[in-house]
Parts: sequence; structure tokens; C-alpha cells
Amino acid sequence: MKMTPFLLTAAALVTIGAVTAQAVAQSQGEPASAAANALRTTHEGDADGAFVTAGKFMEPDGAKLYNRVCAGCHMPDAKGAQGAGRYPALASNPNLAASGYPTMIVLKGLNGMPPVGQMMTDQQVADVVNYVRTHYGNKYKDAVKVADVKALR
Repeated sequence: MKMTPFLLTAAALVTIGAVTAQAVAQSQGEPASAAANALRTTHEGDADGAFVTAGKFMEPDGAKLYNRVCAGCHMPDAKGAQGAGRYPALASNPNLAASGYPTMIVLKGLNGMPPVGQMMTDQQVADVVNYVRTHYGNKYKDAVKVADVKALR
């Protein structure tokens, strides 16, 4: 298999990180396996607590999920963007009226949008869909339930 320079660099950085974590752990009297586990479970960069805090999975609210997962493409104001791709506006979007539509898109993806719901729990999908449907000029009150998400998965 031919590796590109990018993949080689990424592989080297992962290896260096693992070796460094192992060396630090051993210098502190911890077994090498503890260093490997720390490398896999420490996610201190999760400052807003949207996914992991102190090694424990958290159930975030819809706002945190939107800001963490959706705002990068749909923008923090949910007005969408155009450039290298087209990211539709979620603000004041009549397509969100039927709760199953945005739920299915989050779970299965559509056109260029990946199925981001695959990395979320049913509760997280419901939270983020409900958040978008009740904010940014949207006033849809029929909340998506966990059972609705589960049925569409």
C-alpha cells in the first residue's frame, strides 16, 4: 500500500505521541498500559463538554451539539454559506416543519452532508434537531422524541 506524505506525517505524529505518553507514564512509575489507556481516553480539548469530560461520555444539550457539529458548515447564525460547497440555511427554514425530515438528514445525510447522527446517541440527535427547530427563527413546537430517532435509525 502506497502512503502519501500526509499519511506518513500523521502516522509519525501518532507514534511520537504514543511513545511520549509511554515515557512520561514510566517516568512517573505507571505501567506502559496505563499510558496507552490515557492516550485513548483523555479528551481535555473538549472544553464545552459536548462529548467527553474527564473520560466520561456526556449527554449534551442541543445548543452545544449544534455549535460543535453543525455550525462549522451551517454557520453559527444558521444562515448557511456558499463557497466551495453549498450549506443550506437552517434559520427560518420551512423544510424543518416536518420533524422527520431534519431527523432523517442528520441520521442518513443528504447530498454533501455526511450522516453526522451516526456519531450521536438517539438523545443527542433529538436534542440537536429540536434545538434547530426551535431557534434561529424556527418555531416548530412538536418535539422529536428519542423513540422517533430510534425508529428512523
